[in-house]
Amino acid sequence: MSNIIRTFIAVEIPDKIISSIAKVQEDIKTYGFKIRWVRPESIHLTLKFLGNIEAADAENVGRAVCEAARAVAPLSLQAKGIGVFSGIRRPRVVWVGITGQLETLGRLQKTLDENLAAIGFPKEKRPFKGHLTLGRIQKKIDSKTFIEALDTLGIFETETFTADRVVLYKSELKASGAVYTKLVSAPLA
Repeated sequence: MSNIIRTFIAVEIPDKIISSIAKVQEDIKTYGFKIRWVRPESIHLTLKFLGNIEAADAENVGRAVCEAARAVAPLSLQAKGIGVFSGIRRPRVVWVGITGQLETLGRLQKTLDENLAAIGFPKEKRPFKGHLTLGRIQKKIDSKTFIEALDTLGIFETETFTADRVVLYKSELKASGAVYTKLVSAPLA
């Protein structure tokens, strides 16, 4: 029987920034939208979602993560603005944007994607858009009220922070929400 684990690779976000994001989550909650919120301690900047992999492959994935991390110096980033995927008329995901050294962040993601392709993981088909997921919309919401909320809260921004490590996480889905365990933590060069 195979030993399958659910995994993803992400940049860790400092606690101080997470606290600011948690406050904006609370502000959005006051509007009463039906959103399944990401717990603040689980917010991260995903570079690649691998999904289910053989546990035995985690070591090779960890090496690919470490190689990619060595190729990039720590990044100066900032969480800024609130938006949605798939558009305001049918929003599915509420997120906080990322600004700062986006070109370098993109290079890190591309290097990681190439390293993983070399060991058998498919490359991303969609262009990389760095963001921090706040929640997933569960039911249709009033777009007029939602636009008002985004207009009011969309000016959100945190102080600049240094992203200095990439982490391979194991994700276990539980009734109370996903539980993340660090498998590999690689410092940026």
